[in-house]
Amino acid sequence: MEELVKILTERNETIAFMESCTGGFLASSLTDVEGASNVLKFSAVTYATEYKIKMGVDEEIISKYSVYSIETAREMAKNISLFASSNYGVGVTGNFSGDDRKVYVSIFQDGTYYDLVIITDNQKRNDAKRVVLEKVVEKLKKIIKN
Repeated sequence: MEELVKILTERNETIAFMESCTGGFLASSLTDVEGASNVLKFSAVTYATEYKIKMGVDEEIISKYSVYSIETAREMAKNISLFASSNYGVGVTGNFSGDDRKVYVSIFQDGTYYDLVIITDNQKRNDAKRVVLEKVVEKLKKIIKN
């Protein structure tokens, strides 16, 4: 996270998060780094579907694809970026339990979506959140450096 904060600060860019299954873990981890206040514009934990919709996620997208889908993650990423006027929006939704342990992540930047689907297997929730964090940070650094 330190490198991500440093890169965003140097570029004078900002980020916002709309998280569901990770419960704010990404934003919390970012704020563990000194200087995060320079780059984090806004964060929302929209665990309940109704709050995803209140934050701009299209109800039809959820109905058609499910709340656990890359399409929903894209809506989350775009809407949080627009809401916060940030350079990057990150949307995270998925499921850490049951048979389908997939997390859908989308990063929105200037009309472009960068998507990840992360399989969390049988990890404990905290371990699964750490895996998601590592993969999101890795992807963000690649996007920003290009």
